[in-house]
Amino acid sequence: MRLKEALTRSNTFFIIWAVIASFGAYFCMYAFRKPFNAGLYQGLELGEVSYKAILIISQVAGYTLSKFAGIKVISELKPDARVKLVTGLILLAELALLFFGLVPYPYNFVFLFMNGLPLGMVWGVVFSFLEGRRFTEMLSMGLNISVVIASGVLKTTYIEVHGIFPGISEFWMPFFMGLLFLPLFLVFVWMLSMIPKPTAEDIALRTERVPMTSEDKRLVMRQFGFPIVCLVIFYATLVVVRDFRDNFTIEIWNEIDSHWGSGVLTTTEMITGIVVLVIIGALAFVRDNLAGFKLAYLILFGGVTLIGLGTLLFEKSMISGFYWMLMVGLGLFLAYTVLQTVIFERMIALFRIKANAGYFVYICESIGYMGSVGLLLYKEFFMKDLSWSRVLMQFSYLQFALGLLLLLASNIYFDKYRAGRSAQKRSAPFAAA
Repeated sequence: MRLKEALTRSNTFFIIWAVIASFGAYFCMYAFRKPFNAGLYQGLELGEVSYKAILIISQVAGYTLSKFAGIKVISELKPDARVKLVTGLILLAELALLFFGLVPYPYNFVFLFMNGLPLGMVWGVVFSFLEGRRFTEMLSMGLNISVVIASGVLKTTYIEVHGIFPGISEFWMPFFMGLLFLPLFLVFVWMLSMIPKPTAEDIALRTERVPMTSEDKRLVMRQFGFPIVCLVIFYATLVVVRDFRDNFTIEIWNEIDSHWGSGVLTTTEMITGIVVLVIIGALAFVRDNLAGFKLAYLILFGGVTLIGLGTLLFEKSMISGFYWMLMVGLGLFLAYTVLQTVIFERMIALFRIKANAGYFVYICESIGYMGSVGLLLYKEFFMKDLSWSRVLMQFSYLQFALGLLLLLASNIYFDKYRAGRSAQKRSAPFAAA
């Protein structure tokens, strides 16, 4: 096919195509997941819990189960099944939003649980088109940026569209938003399907990525169980803080700035997206996997430092709410995207592991989203007397302190493992003699 041949011949065309395709596909996925959060559902409760909290908990619970399923489904996914799977997942999510609009309150929260069930695996399918290539960090920039900016942009879109069509209820708006973005999603999935397979050079530099067997999974956990557990816990703290900030961003902004406008949601996330784009994309030029791995860890340390420092400065009234939300968001997404698309990618390449990044990421995501559900429940039942912004501050501090310890512990393990392996290689010729 001429298009695939052109993508194979030109690195520039290939990179641009893959970035646009992955950005578009995952951005559109958020149109099926996030816009309902922009609704307030004022005056609606189930028992003593606000209905919006019930909706968020329901969807995140489904999304969490999807992540657990993804540990198996994504790690064992064959290339020829990608397009059918990702298309089916989105159609199921939209069908759930249709019933969310059809079924009356207070029974329709079940369908946001059903909406979350398929969506959790979309990231893994999209990233499987990109991993294991010498340009993976650059190719994944589109995916990274969509994670950063999609929620804010789509919430702004929701607010503006609802202003144009005020007759559409908050229960029907999610379905309407999904319907609006479905044709675009299908176009971007077609673009993903045109991406050629990794080349021989890609495989030599980054290791071939294959569907994993049960034995592959057991072996990698025996070798790297401790640092993986550290990274999983760290990732979980990132997901908890990121999701809380995102799910209740409207309420947080109402507390920290009574005169804020909807455009600020896009502004903070766009700035964050540009910074993440530059930093993560630059890692693609680091061909040496050890150097890339070390730099990725340095970025992780920098990300958690931004979260803690920004929160401290805001609490001391040294910066405004805008810069606090920007610093926390930037630190969160820097660390989050590095873990998703760089750390495990470089780890597989550096240690020549028979694995794919989806396996590690979905272990992290499943535990992370379980923590997010736990935080939502804890906030509703045990932290009613605290403000949304105060909750975000407390968990930001916890994430900062715990993150530094976990990153340090995992980094020390990797250094010792690499040193031990190097010593074995040096002693091997003498043993043979």
